[in-house]
Amino acid sequence: MTTLEQNPAAGSPATTGAGRDHGLAYWAVSDCWNITRRTLTHYQRHPSAIVWQLGFPILSVLLYGYIFGSAMKVPGGGDYREFLMPGMFAMTMAMGFMNTAVAVVTDAGKGVVDRFRSMPMAPSAFASGRGAADLVVAAAELTILAVTALLIGWRAGGGVMAALGAFGLLLLLRFSLIWVGVWLGLLVPTPEAAGGLYAVAFPLTMISSTFVAPSLMPGWLGTVAAWNPISSTATATRELFGNPVAGGGTWVEEHALLMAVVWPVAITLVFLPLAVRRFRLLGR
Repeated sequence: MTTLEQNPAAGSPATTGAGRDHGLAYWAVSDCWNITRRTLTHYQRHPSAIVWQLGFPILSVLLYGYIFGSAMKVPGGGDYREFLMPGMFAMTMAMGFMNTAVAVVTDAGKGVVDRFRSMPMAPSAFASGRGAADLVVAAAELTILAVTALLIGWRAGGGVMAALGAFGLLLLLRFSLIWVGVWLGLLVPTPEAAGGLYAVAFPLTMISSTFVAPSLMPGWLGTVAAWNPISSTATATRELFGNPVAGGGTWVEEHALLMAVVWPVAITLVFLPLAVRRFRLLGR
């Protein structure tokens, strides 16, 4: 009995003799691309999934920007809608990890994940392929949301390169949280259970500087909000976009650009290996 027959999930063609002409890296990239293409094809055939994901942030922009916006004050002055939009960008990128979790657990429930495990594919391909596809979708979501923001009067006054840097930080946040979504999707048993995680994710995204400055919150809550990774990305992008920042003077707010990189890197270093390890351990 061959190694692959003993453990169908253990090897890719590079490890079973079929890929002797290519290295492990080649097959890892090739398998990753196949998973990415499969996921993007699903979105292409069901574009309503992206529309649904964008529904909440666009509704929130209209609700907070037009209905509540006149009553909101930005510490230090400035237009509230310009303060709001970078926070909404960050919140949308952060909430995307729940869509990843639901999609992964749905695939697992339908037996798709088990089918992948039975194939001679690189163990990292499922997580990396899912991550690459979700990052492409996130870029599309961010583009649509930015166009919506421009239509309601938001402007980025920090220059083109600064704006590109801000969008890069937003995608970096989404990239890091994708691995949280993959790990949770492989961990929870059913799509219903994954949907229940919104009850936890929603407060975590709300207790941030998305809608109001942490300095306006009660002391302990403001501290939690200031140290929220979403707040670091929101504050950093406000600086780069040239929008009102309204920082509270804490260390983490004064070093928002640094923390907007440190937080995603730390999250990736923790949850990417966990997601790959969880995929390898399924069914054992």
